[in-house]
Amino acid sequence: MLSSALFARAPEGIEAELAALRAAVKSSQSAGDNAWMLISSALVLLMTGPGLALFYCGLVRKRNVLGTMMQSFAMMAVITLVWAVCGYSLVFGEGNPFIGDLRYLFLHGVGAEPNAAYAPTIPHQTFMVYQLMFAIITPALIAGAFAERVRFGAMMLFSTLWAFLVYFPVAHMVWGNGGFLNPYLGGKVPVFDFAGGTVVHITSGFSALVTAIYIGKRRGYPSQQMMPHSIVLSFIGACLLWVGWFGFNAGSALAASSLATSAFVATHFASAAGALSWMLAERHRKGKASALGAISGAVAGLATVTQGAGFVQPFSAILIGLIAGFVCFYMVTAVKERFGYDDSLDVFGVHGAGGLMGCILTGFFATRAVNGALKLANGQSAPLGAIDGNWMQVPNQLVGAAIGIGFAVVGTLIALKVTELIVPLRIAERDESTGMDLALHGEEGYNFEA
Repeated sequence: MLSSALFARAPEGIEAELAALRAAVKSSQSAGDNAWMLISSALVLLMTGPGLALFYCGLVRKRNVLGTMMQSFAMMAVITLVWAVCGYSLVFGEGNPFIGDLRYLFLHGVGAEPNAAYAPTIPHQTFMVYQLMFAIITPALIAGAFAERVRFGAMMLFSTLWAFLVYFPVAHMVWGNGGFLNPYLGGKVPVFDFAGGTVVHITSGFSALVTAIYIGKRRGYPSQQMMPHSIVLSFIGACLLWVGWFGFNAGSALAASSLATSAFVATHFASAAGALSWMLAERHRKGKASALGAISGAVAGLATVTQGAGFVQPFSAILIGLIAGFVCFYMVTAVKERFGYDDSLDVFGVHGAGGLMGCILTGFFATRAVNGALKLANGQSAPLGAIDGNWMQVPNQLVGAAIGIGFAVVGTLIALKVTELIVPLRIAERDESTGMDLALHGEEGYNFEA
């Protein structure tokens, strides 16, 4: 009876019902993807405040707690406004292979309709605000390298200049339509960077090294011990970073899809492996595995897998995490001690070294089995059981890393020089002894008389 009634309808009626059904399915998919991306946006913002703010503030001395937290918080305000005025356009406007144009100046044309070139199932405005959260956390990461010794105003000016000189062009080259390194949208040298291994971690990590050397050591370093005042706060911050990183990596699928699931799993596995690897390395070298080491290893695993999260299988992610924990541990201990630079919170050792390793390892482990849209350099992946290799992609990854490092080093030096011409970079010696909280903000994070 049902089939008779169906065939009794006019063809026009059947077509209309099918069109309505397709529209309903499309609307449902868009709603689900949009919900996931809004949640992911909130998770990535959570990484800066409170995640990074707590992680960093626990590692400094008591007199610099508020000053350190303010640096992360300020990026949430300043970069948001810069992004709204022109930052988003400079990254995601078509422009040329190295920088976007100003078609989205003041967010003109960024509304409810999707931008099909980037994310066809979510509103353009959702895509814009999600990408904003990456732009916020990247300069906030750098602040850990010069913790406890830079003026608040100088930090804000430097970070703004740095965004224009480093973040916007590198992000456009990797993710922007027509970007020089974009593997999907017309890139000349296709580089796989799923969630920001080059754009975020290589640029911030190598910029951190430049700032630490340029600004100089904290007074009394290294002869005077400068122990973290609260590992508990850093522990909470690291746990928030781990959770927020699911938005960072899995959200970069830009849809509530199986690719998001794969990136979520890779992220979690790499972080767990990084924590274990760091603890084992620390146990071997120092005789004990510390809480600070465990959380540092987890962050190292997260930073290192960011580039390949949407391209690698679970056991590849575990290998990436194991390598990350071991290498980053020796970067922040043996290498830092050998060269004597004062990267206060080990931004270079974790994010710079981890980002560079992740960039290269992504070339080895990227596979179509995870991301079918991948255009592998050799046209196919070489199956190795649970791990797929793609050796011919590695040279492209190295080119991307070199460009990210080059922009980071040159752009950071220019930003530091310009900032120094306008305002002093370092706080005065007396203020450094007093602490940033009182000297720069007129407040105390801890009441020393209580």
